[in-house]
Amino acid sequence: MSITDNTDGTPSAGGGRRRVAVVTGGSRGIGRAVVERLAADGQDVVIVYAGDEGAAKEAVSAAEQHGARAFAAQADVADAEAVAAVFDRAEAEFGGVDVVVNSAGVMHLGPIADFDLDVLDAMHRTNVRGTFVVAQQAARRVRDGGAIINFSTSVVKLGLPGYGPYAATKGAVDAVSGVLAKELRGRDVTVNAVAPGPTATALFLSDKDETTIERMAGMNPMQRLGTPEDIAEVVSALAGAARWINGQTIYVNGGMA
Repeated sequence: MSITDNTDGTPSAGGGRRRVAVVTGGSRGIGRAVVERLAADGQDVVIVYAGDEGAAKEAVSAAEQHGARAFAAQADVADAEAVAAVFDRAEAEFGGVDVVVNSAGVMHLGPIADFDLDVLDAMHRTNVRGTFVVAQQAARRVRDGGAIINFSTSVVKLGLPGYGPYAATKGAVDAVSGVLAKELRGRDVTVNAVAPGPTATALFLSDKDETTIERMAGMNPMQRLGTPEDIAEVVSALAGAARWINGQTIYVNGGMA
């Protein structure tokens, strides 16, 4: 088990209970955009990161600039004890958890026939087991009226060559999300998966040439890549007022089909 403190939260001003969000993978990319958006929405934020302490501290600072209380904790999302410790601290410092955003993930591409099974196992550990472990704690801890938001991918539906191993991990996320929504009947807790299309993050852009990036940007009618802020906008709705969306996979991809 590993959990490392980076900054301590301070009491919020004003009355009323603020919503509290736990965001895995919150130090970079889409997760970082989600942290800033939820902080701007008035939620306090717990940022879970894998190893980049500097980026995590920057995310904490960004959240605090929006008036939120925030702290960062290092944890392997597939480690049940480490994840439980994050939730313990969130409850101790902020009083509870209302929203959990599961954006931690890894992506490795390659044809199914030649794919390294050790790489597949490692990807499953983060994307499938990690999502399951965090969702398990969320199911036990999220307060009534809360939301659990997992991250899938549009390539589950699109079936792009080379994405089979990655899509397989995210198909599992879709399944877990739909089942958990039903298992939380009576709790007034929504569970959904967000499935981005090609989005301009380091995870997506790595190992792709300009021709490939331009081709994928043109696959939707908007004729551009998504931005992390595009995805965070949808997460914001699911984490807030969009209470009648439940058990769904929401494709956020500019109209790719």
